[in-house]
Amino acid sequence: MEFSELIETSKVDHVLLSRPFLQPVKGTLCVTSHHLLLSSRAGDKEELWLLIRNIDGIEKRSAGSSGIITIKCKDLCVMSLEIPGMEECLNIAKSIEALSSLESTSHMYPFFYRPKQLNLLEGWDLFTPEEQFTKLSVHTDNWRLSYVNKEFAVCTTYPDAVIVHKCIDDAAIKMVAGFRQGGRFPVFSYYHKKTKMIIMRSSQPLTGANGKRCKEDEHFLAAVIQPDKKGYIIDTRSIQAAHQAKVKGGGFESKTNYHNWKRLHRPIARGRVLQESLIKLVDACNDQSNSIDRWLSKLETSKWLTHLKTVLTTACMAAQCVDREGASVLIHGSEGRDTTLQLTSLAQIILDPDCRTISGFQALIEREWLQAGHPFQLRCASSAYSHAKLKQEAPVFLIFLDCCWQMSCQFPCSFQFNEQFLITLFEHAYASCFGTFLCNNEKERFTLNVKEQTISIWARMNSPSERKHYVNPLYERNNFTIWPSVAPQSLQLWQGLFLRWIRTPEHQNEAWEQIKHIVELGSRKANPSSTELSVLKEDYAAN
Repeated sequence: MEFSELIETSKVDHVLLSRPFLQPVKGTLCVTSHHLLLSSRAGDKEELWLLIRNIDGIEKRSAGSSGIITIKCKDLCVMSLEIPGMEECLNIAKSIEALSSLESTSHMYPFFYRPKQLNLLEGWDLFTPEEQFTKLSVHTDNWRLSYVNKEFAVCTTYPDAVIVHKCIDDAAIKMVAGFRQGGRFPVFSYYHKKTKMIIMRSSQPLTGANGKRCKEDEHFLAAVIQPDKKGYIIDTRSIQAAHQAKVKGGGFESKTNYHNWKRLHRPIARGRVLQESLIKLVDACNDQSNSIDRWLSKLETSKWLTHLKTVLTTACMAAQCVDREGASVLIHGSEGRDTTLQLTSLAQIILDPDCRTISGFQALIEREWLQAGHPFQLRCASSAYSHAKLKQEAPVFLIFLDCCWQMSCQFPCSFQFNEQFLITLFEHAYASCFGTFLCNNEKERFTLNVKEQTISIWARMNSPSERKHYVNPLYERNNFTIWPSVAPQSLQLWQGLFLRWIRTPEHQNEAWEQIKHIVELGSRKANPSSTELSVLKEDYAAN
C-alpha cells in the first residue's frame, strides 16, 4: 500500500490554524503520510507538526465559501483549520480519516522515525527479567529464572523469561499454564525486603462449572508460603462476576483446595465502563457554561475520581497485606492484563522507594505493563473524542498514571519525577514516534522486530537534555512506605492533564519558576534553610 493513495489533497494555501492559548496563524497546510504540517508565510516557520496518529476524531462544517475542520486529539488538545473551498476541506478531512485509521502496525510512524541523535539499539535492554532476577537473588534464593516461555511457547502475553518459585519445574509450569486463562500462570512481581513476602500476578484459574482442579497449580501456590504463614488472593472481580465466569469456563481458587490462601474480592471497573467515564470527564472539562454546580455535577457523574479511589484503596490493601500483615499476595482478575497490573504496580510504588525514582519507574512500566502484556494498542486505540464504535478501548494505563499523580501530590518530596514525566508517558501511550508502546505484548513486538526497527522512548527521556525536564527539584529520597489517603478531600482532578488545553498554566509556571529559583539559591548556599524548604513544599502542593 502506498500512503499517497490515501491522500486526496496534499497541499492547501491560506489555511487558518486556531489553537489554545495561541494567536490564529495563516499558512500552507501539507498532508504527509504521518503528519499534518502547517508553515506560516512569515519566514516559513513550522507552526504545526501534528502526528496524524494523535488525531482521535474530526468534525467538518461549512463557513461561507470555506470549510472548517475541528481536530480533536488523543492528548485532549482541540484545534481547528479553516480551509478555503469546501471541496478542499472535504478532501483534507477524508485524507486525515484514512491515514489516522490505518490498523497495520508496520505502517505506523515509529518504523519511519530516525532522529540523528538517537540510535535503534539504545534503551531497549535497560530493564530485563535477568536484571530483575539478579537483584532478587541478593535477598532470597527461593526463586529461579525460567525460560519455559522461550519463543512464547507457553504464554503469548508473557516475555520469554519469567521468575517462578524454584520448587516448580518447567513441566509443572506448563500444566499450570494450561489451567490459567491465556496461559498466564502465577509469576513473581515484587519481593518486600522488610517482611520477605512477595506479590505475584496471574489470570483466573479455569475451574469451570464442575470445579476442575490442577494439582500442580495448588502445589505452586502452597510452595510460595510457609506452613505457618497465610496468603491473600485479591480478585479484581465481584463475587457475582467470579461465579458467572465459572459458567464460561473460568473461575476462582476455592478455599478447600488452596489451603492458607484467603480470597478477597475487590471489584475494579474496566473496559467500556472506564472508557465512558473518561469521555464524560473530558466533556465536563470542556463545559464552557461557567456554572460551577453544573460542572461539579458532570464531574461526579463521570465517576472518574470514584474509579481512582477504588484502585488506590485496593492497591493500599495489597501493600498492607505484604507490609503490615506479613502475608504474600496473588493478584488476578480474569485475563490479568489490566486491573491486575494497576494493583501490582501501584502496590510497589507504595512499598518501594526505588519505584519512585525516574529509572525505577521506567523499570516498573517495562516489567509490570509492557513485558506483562498490557494490550496498549487495543486499549489506547482511541481517547475521549473518537466517534468510532467502542471496541476494546479503556484508559487503564491513564488511571494508573492518575493514581501516581495523586500520590505525588500527597507526597511531593518522595517522587524523583514530576508531573510532566507522567503526562509525557500518557501522550506516548496513545500516539508516539517511538516504538515502546506499540503492539499488545512482547510476542507481537518480537514478530514485528519492534526493538530492532524503532527507537525506544527511554533513549529519548534519559538523554541529559530531556531528562532535566522530568526531575522534581524537591525530591528527597524517602525509604519508608507511603500510605496515600483516599478520602474525598484528598483526591482531586488532575488539572495539569485534563485542563491544560483549557486553562492557561501561567500561575503554575510562575510558581515553578519561584521554586526553581529558591532551589538554585539553596544549592549555591550548600543547604537551604528549613523555612525555605517548608515554603517550597507548600508551593509544590498548592500548584
